[in-house]
Amino acid sequence: MGTPQFAVPSLRALAEGPYRITVVTQPDRPAGRGGKLTPPPVKIAAEEIGMNILQPLTLKDPDLRAHLASLSPEVTVLVAYGEYIAPALLDLPRRSSINLHPSLLPRWRGSTPIQSAILAGDAETGVSIIRMDRGLDTGPILSQRRVPINPNETTPELSERLAQIGADLLAETLPLWLRGEIEEQPQIEDGALLTHVLKKEDGLINWHTPAEQIALHVRAMQPWPGTYTYWQGRLLKIRRAVLALIEVKDIPGTVSVSPSKNLLVHTTDGALELLEVQLEGKPPIEARALLAGYSSIIGATLGAQLDV
Repeated sequence: MGTPQFAVPSLRALAEGPYRITVVTQPDRPAGRGGKLTPPPVKIAAEEIGMNILQPLTLKDPDLRAHLASLSPEVTVLVAYGEYIAPALLDLPRRSSINLHPSLLPRWRGSTPIQSAILAGDAETGVSIIRMDRGLDTGPILSQRRVPINPNETTPELSERLAQIGADLLAETLPLWLRGEIEEQPQIEDGALLTHVLKKEDGLINWHTPAEQIALHVRAMQPWPGTYTYWQGRLLKIRRAVLALIEVKDIPGTVSVSPSKNLLVHTTDGALELLEVQLEGKPPIEARALLAGYSSIIGATLGAQLDV
């Protein structure tokens, strides 16, 4: 059971094993400006492999449970499906249901563990495989793998790495667990942290915070909701940025020019150097290109929507 690109390496890894697999993924959805009906990445991969695919409108569909029950499944493997799994499905397999989660549980339970790890400035993260219980990512741990978070690594970049690391760990763990060769480890609640579902407003930059925290914010919020600010009432997306390696002191949100001819935005304790931006109604461009076309931004103060 899985839906996004993150789940594809795990599907391919399982396809190489001695398993008979039925894939459950979400329905095709409209995507892009034209709203063309687009299949989820897991469906595309499953079709390439030649697997049986189910796309229920909801996992609450009683016909889905009846169909899965007729298959007499040994185990359910869940990787980023994107919908709550009710107990009726959770308890359906003869052995149990297991989940690949992209964090070092119990740290960062919930739907946005990769973003949360980057935003918190964690030095490392990883993947966990758990046996699912009734809680939110609270089941006993079967295996984990730790990895460092690279400097300036964004959510899409870290997600791609963890997807492959998780797939490799899943391929190693599943046969051992099925043979009863893994001792489950209960999660320690003292270290538990819960993530939250991201909203559009989570991308708004507050320049009255330290530069390092804003740099983490930019990395964590890609590709959605993205990070943004406003200039002269127009939305300005900050797509890539790094800490400025020079000392600057001005009103937070004030724009100046870096020695490398990029835009600098001052914060409470330094500045952020903008590398790639996107002005409302325009395509993404390098920050120095925006400077060339809109020199009046120098000396302006970025901020909330009504600021000019």
